[in-house]
Amino acid sequence: MAIVLQSSPLLWTRLAALIFSCVAFSVAVHGGRLFHGTGDWCIFCWAFSFAGTLFVILVELFGLQTRAPISWKNFPITFACFAALLCLSASIIFPLYFLKGSVGPSEIRDYRIVSTVFSCLATIAYISEVSISKARPGEVAGYMATAPGLLKVGETFVACVIFVFVSDPVVYDRHDALKYCMSVYCICFILSAAIIMLCISECTGCLPFPFPRFLSGYALLAVVLYLSATIIWPIFNFDPKHGGNKNRPYNCGSTVGLCVWDKLMAVAVLTAVNFILYLADLIYSTRLVFVNA
Repeated sequence: MAIVLQSSPLLWTRLAALIFSCVAFSVAVHGGRLFHGTGDWCIFCWAFSFAGTLFVILVELFGLQTRAPISWKNFPITFACFAALLCLSASIIFPLYFLKGSVGPSEIRDYRIVSTVFSCLATIAYISEVSISKARPGEVAGYMATAPGLLKVGETFVACVIFVFVSDPVVYDRHDALKYCMSVYCICFILSAAIIMLCISECTGCLPFPFPRFLSGYALLAVVLYLSATIIWPIFNFDPKHGGNKNRPYNCGSTVGLCVWDKLMAVAVLTAVNFILYLADLIYSTRLVFVNA
């Protein structure tokens, strides 16, 4: 089997991401003394990014792109975008839980600082890979390399973070309006994830309707749903008339990580972020329909 080794900025960027993510989780496992479930999440982010990047490098090194049962026009950039978001989340969460107010031995703290630094470097490397791989104007590329495709990755990732915040502890079962918001997050996440899977598996042509029109119709639906959730979630969590609390509790300052009020606020912000992402997605998808027409 022939080995294809072509030096390029994309290859060096992937090698940098591979090394940085490997160092991040290796140092954390070796001397970080991770005692919280959040530490397992950070280790997963770094290890998953490392394993996926190694897989991409090996496939291209041995020229196996045509034998892979997935669309190689869409998979590498999709994975790089997810890896960038995973490492970014770990770069924020890890110091928040393991460096903020740390009173342990200085050696353990040093290990945690090193993991945080290399997590940030891995994030930069993956963002660089996405920047290099994304489609340029007039270039023929897979859907996931275009702006709407990258927005789909961001939408699903933000939804995953929302799921984490609303489930530990469960904060959406106090009122039917909050359950409605949860259903919005779930519906839009499932549909966006399904679109990503269709693109990676190259099954968009199997749909009984034009794929571009489906994208624009779904984007419009998601904008309407997320707009309603952006309004409803803060009202039923922070308005005293609906049992909410608009002031941050004093004990939140001494809590490790995020307290419940902080998580509710984070969900409100992330809901607004996803609304903006879906709005941008709608604009791009509508343009795509007109261009095809």
